[in-house]
Amino acid sequence: MKKRSDLAASGEQNAATFEDLIGLGSQSARKSYYPELERKVHELEQERNRYKWLFENALHGIFRADMAGGIQVANPAIARLCGYASPAEVIARVRDLPTQLFVDPGEFAAIRQMLLASQRLIGYETRLRCRDGGTVDVAMNILLKQGEGGEIIEAFVADYTERKRARERLQQLNAELEQRVAERTEELLELNEQLRLARDAAQAANQSKDKYLAAASHDLLQPMNAARLLVSTLRERELAGQDGYLIERIHLALEGAEDLLTDLLDISRLDQNAVRPDLAEFSLQSILEPLAAELQPVAASEGLQLRLQSSSLTIRSDSRLLTRILRNFLSNALRYTPRGKVVLGVRNRGDRVSIQVWDSGDGIADSKLEDIFCEFHQLPDHHAGDRRGVGLGLAIVDRIARVLEHPIEVRSTQGRGSMFAVEVPRVAGSVPVAVPVQPGVPADTLAGTRVLVVDNDESVLLSMCALLEQWGCELSVARDVDAALALCRDCAGEGHEARPQLLLADYHLDWGRTGLEVVQALRQLYGSEFPAAMITADRSADTLRLFREQDLPVLPKPVRPGKLRALLTHLLQAPAPTQRGA
Repeated sequence: MKKRSDLAASGEQNAATFEDLIGLGSQSARKSYYPELERKVHELEQERNRYKWLFENALHGIFRADMAGGIQVANPAIARLCGYASPAEVIARVRDLPTQLFVDPGEFAAIRQMLLASQRLIGYETRLRCRDGGTVDVAMNILLKQGEGGEIIEAFVADYTERKRARERLQQLNAELEQRVAERTEELLELNEQLRLARDAAQAANQSKDKYLAAASHDLLQPMNAARLLVSTLRERELAGQDGYLIERIHLALEGAEDLLTDLLDISRLDQNAVRPDLAEFSLQSILEPLAAELQPVAASEGLQLRLQSSSLTIRSDSRLLTRILRNFLSNALRYTPRGKVVLGVRNRGDRVSIQVWDSGDGIADSKLEDIFCEFHQLPDHHAGDRRGVGLGLAIVDRIARVLEHPIEVRSTQGRGSMFAVEVPRVAGSVPVAVPVQPGVPADTLAGTRVLVVDNDESVLLSMCALLEQWGCELSVARDVDAALALCRDCAGEGHEARPQLLLADYHLDWGRTGLEVVQALRQLYGSEFPAAMITADRSADTLRLFREQDLPVLPKPVRPGKLRALLTHLLQAPAPTQRGA
């Protein structure tokens, strides 16, 4: 065998042998690799000491255990966590993990199955048994490894007690909050139910009030109708001394009471949503011209000029309700204008038409513009001591405008006057303008006219007879359908000239009967063109529609004598009635 010196000398050594690499070669080689080995060993020692320090001073518990036995390695943190004096005591005492470390012995088998499936568990929450028999809530990260003796686990354990208590406290707070919310919700539901009951009671009371008011107004219009007819009869007579003045004052008082009752009746019906518009297309001039003619004498008596701007436009609305709005605008303008003029005009706004009433009165402050549409709100009136309303006119206008869906506009300047307007839909094309019945008809044109009056109120019959007989009419009266038919049969026995020429019938009769039944009975007897008119305090849309279907003109109570005279004359001149209202 050759010596190494011989190998070196002979040049046969081409690479360092294994012994040379680990420092077991020649003395020179050992001297060359020893410092490197020493440095590596030193680094390994430092790394071991660092991990040992981290292991012993970690905040969380760390242990390694045999799956089939107990804990093999533990750090001080796991000892403190479980109440042991030292890691050595943990290793000595915990020899069986399922029974000595875990509170639930069966839980460890479940943990083992999960580890076999995924090799690790992250954030697993459980309870560990302490040395003194207590328990501690922990969260664990567990790794499964294969050791020389079999399966081993390495676990990192964090005390979860405070976090769990905080979570339980939060859950408790949530539960208490939910309980409080549930209790509060129940209280609110109970309060809402009480409010609903109170609202229903208030609505029922309001409806009862409205129905009572409507019924009371309807009943009061009956004697008012009789009183107006009697006063009108006396006004047409020549009275001596102060009688004429007194009758005139009675007439004004009755007009005031009538206007008030009419307003109360209208506003109660509007509040009950009992007013349904009867929309139709008609000429705007057909309502503007009669309104101007009606109020022209009022303006003249006040020393004011009432001007009308004519219009050929066609609109779509309810003519009766729209007329009520415009009449209120004009009446207020005449009432609150001490001097100057009032203009009823029209502005074309494309597919809409603005019907406007301008006055030169004192104007309204901006802060009062909204208040004027409230019930019972009135502005100072320059007619000191004269008849005044109660502040329902514009409240009624506001409600009617909402029913019709017609916007209302108000502009006013204090000291310069006001403008009230209602905007209505415009319709293309035109419709013929109906010629209004002229109120100024001489009384003698009715002389000798045979009129049958049917009314269940004795005072109304007496008043109607007094007025019509004063106009020269020949009166027959009846209180119900049967009496009217009996009277007509008696007249038939006396000849054609004895039968009535026209009928005035009250709509509501006794025992649920109506004046329509009288009309139908007489038209069966005398023919379908027999002239008749209805007198009623019922202003509902359904009732008025029923009258139109029967082609019957209507006079609302209290009856105005001028309109009554004009209607009678019209019926005599046109046997086939075309007038739909008065």
